[in-house]
Amino acid sequence: MAKVKVTYICKECRTTYTKWAGRCDNCGEWNSLEEGSEQGGIGGTPVKSASKGRQIELVSLKGDIVEAPRHKTGISEFDLVAGGGIVPGSALLVGGDPGIGKSTLLLQVAAKLANSGKRVVYISGEESIAQVRLRAERLEIESSDVELGAETNLSNIIATLDNPDKPKPALVIIDSIQTMWSDNLDSPPGTVSQVRTSSQTLIRYAKAHNVAVILVGHVTKDGQIAGPRVVEHMVDAVLYFEGERGHQYRILRGVKNRFGATDEIGVFEMTGLGLAEVSNPSELFLGDRDGQTAGAAVFAGMEGTRPLLVEIQALVAETSLATPRRAVVGWDSSRLAMILAVLDAHCGLGLAKHDVYLNVAGGLKIKEPAADMAVAAALISSISQKPLPKGTIIFGEIALSGATRNPSRSAARLKEAEKLGFNRAIIANLNQKRAKKVAKTAEKEVKTDENEAKNTLKIEEVDHLVSLVAKLAADMA
Repeated sequence: MAKVKVTYICKECRTTYTKWAGRCDNCGEWNSLEEGSEQGGIGGTPVKSASKGRQIELVSLKGDIVEAPRHKTGISEFDLVAGGGIVPGSALLVGGDPGIGKSTLLLQVAAKLANSGKRVVYISGEESIAQVRLRAERLEIESSDVELGAETNLSNIIATLDNPDKPKPALVIIDSIQTMWSDNLDSPPGTVSQVRTSSQTLIRYAKAHNVAVILVGHVTKDGQIAGPRVVEHMVDAVLYFEGERGHQYRILRGVKNRFGATDEIGVFEMTGLGLAEVSNPSELFLGDRDGQTAGAAVFAGMEGTRPLLVEIQALVAETSLATPRRAVVGWDSSRLAMILAVLDAHCGLGLAKHDVYLNVAGGLKIKEPAADMAVAAALISSISQKPLPKGTIIFGEIALSGATRNPSRSAARLKEAEKLGFNRAIIANLNQKRAKKVAKTAEKEVKTDENEAKNTLKIEEVDHLVSLVAKLAADMA
């Protein structure tokens, strides 16, 4: 097969060059040239064709809707993030930091699916077959019927998958897409054109043969999947596997999913036998909590449809520096600055001569503004050097005026807190309609035993940050 001539295309004005240059001569933009090719179709730029196009059938929006069948992997946390299972013919992109456990997770997924009678093919471009077998032996899944292959040439992989003597696989795992290369291009593996061409070829195979494909992607130092952004647009789902090296838990988070919600997370714990599912993440993040420590508050958050209780820790210390230090781990630093400003403006708690450190226990990252009140409570507790009352959870958003706002899914947050033994909830003021709904749900009996059913959660509402400060001051007096 003839080699395809590589060209460089300006992403701003689409001017084509035969050699790379730092600046586009046409539009004047710097670092705007991307590698491309003169090949038409997969992996190349469009070219003119002498053949006449054919008409396609156009249909109306209204029609019969058939629920997409799914392959249940048997790992409920993975299935939850994937939208209920892997859809045949879909393409998933899984990214994560090096060594975070991507290959371990997907090898466990492959083994579970293979044990259910499905044909699963695992292609490794980074490890030899012996190395993959060693991992499988460590995970105690070496007896599963996963078919292994160590190859990076795309043509050889497609030819292997198209073997007429074997049934089509239900799932193909490519680890990783950055190691794949097509002999239609002269560029080395990992370049923009190779990653794009390899992804397009594998996705086209998945759609044409109704085979699910999972692509493993490297990430950059900024946490983004390496390679052209177009790959994330081409696949049906993009999942990020994240976690802190110093902690045993890992989180699988969906950022794109054409067949399910994108706000779900799956929580895993790294053990000696691989990744174990965590069915109740709140117990994991609160397991070692000391309820008598100043500067700590429990926040009832939501990750997708799942309520999650985490501890927010704050430390306020005097400083002699002209500019006090503000350090945040697991939360938005700009939001912390806003909370400090509101505490100063409306409550008179000036922290201009104090260093402020904020941490979300367990290494979890919180993005929702409902943590505002819990952060404020942790700061107040640290300033006063007195712990908050034991068994208390706090959640609610704080506006610049100091007014509080109640977040969505309050009933689910309260139910999770009650299930874990909390007896008091300080929340933002509810409007009358929402108050009735939340109260009705929160007052339902939560059975911990068939013969025992009693609700002990006390709900206290505050409508302003000043009210929260006054309430906490009275509690800690």
